Amino acid sequence: MSPRADINAALRTLNRLTPVGYFVGLHIRFAAPLMQFQTYPEQWSEFYSSNGYALRDPTIAWGFSTTGACRWSNLPVPDPFSILKDAADHGLVYGLTTSHGPISSRTIASFARDDREFTDDEIQEISTTVRRLHSITEPPASLTKAQKEALRCIAEGDRHAAAAAKLGITESAFKARLISVRERLMARTTAEALQRAKEYRLL
Repeated sequence: MSPRADINAALRTLNRLTPVGYFVGLHIRFAAPLMQFQTYPEQWSEFYSSNGYALRDPTIAWGFSTTGACRWSNLPVPDPFSILKDAADHGLVYGLTTSHGPISSRTIASFARDDREFTDDEIQEISTTVRRLHSITEPPASLTKAQKEALRCIAEGDRHAAAAAKLGITESAFKARLISVRERLMARTTAEALQRAKEYRLL
């Protein structure tokens, strides 16, 4: 199974287990995730963003302080801005947050239901799925010299034919390098691959 197919399979599992939605922030570095997925109701997402809750969210504070899984009803972190009450008012009545990975590349994910608490078995399955997503999306430690050369040509604005000529290879060989770097960085487009390479500090 390709990394993209594996990611999609994991997300289908999360969709099945979380009827009201979820937010998964993978490999949070410099206060931003390298990749994220979100299925919460649009009204809640807009309310959350407009109130600047990300910097005050007790689930995120808990996720940075430890690893594991915790039901929102058991969070040992203060919620002075009543964010969890606001979430419940928007249908996110029962929740779960998981945290995984080193603090330098932490994955934090939250999940919601409107009918009941998550069971222990569901928490185990969700936690396993989040750990798999974290592993699948681990940024590569490096790119090959050929992959870096191809991306640098794109960054400099070269078209495929010009880049191939500059590198002394055929245009099809150049395109093959771009395909390989997109696969390595799990990017849908070359532009996305270039952006991720910069974010991962691989160029």
